[in-house]
Amino acid sequence: MKNSTNRMLTRIKSVYMFINEKGTVSTQELVDEFGITPRTIQRDLNVLAYNDLVSSPSRGKWTTTKKKIKLTS
Repeated sequence: MKNSTNRMLTRIKSVYMFINEKGTVSTQELVDEFGITPRTIQRDLNVLAYNDLVSSPSRGKWTTTKKKIKLTS
């Protein structure tokens, strides 16, 4: 796997785990926590939402879904 792909997947996993731990977070909280652009966070959230792992109960807020997943290192 390419290094850039591995980095992206690691970041997306970290974003998911952060949301799961905090409950509901704003897009801006994610930008501040991970130090990346709002556009990059939005792309990561789109991947998670496409896979039914996060949902947006209101504009700019994100929470994890009830979908069961197995996290591996």
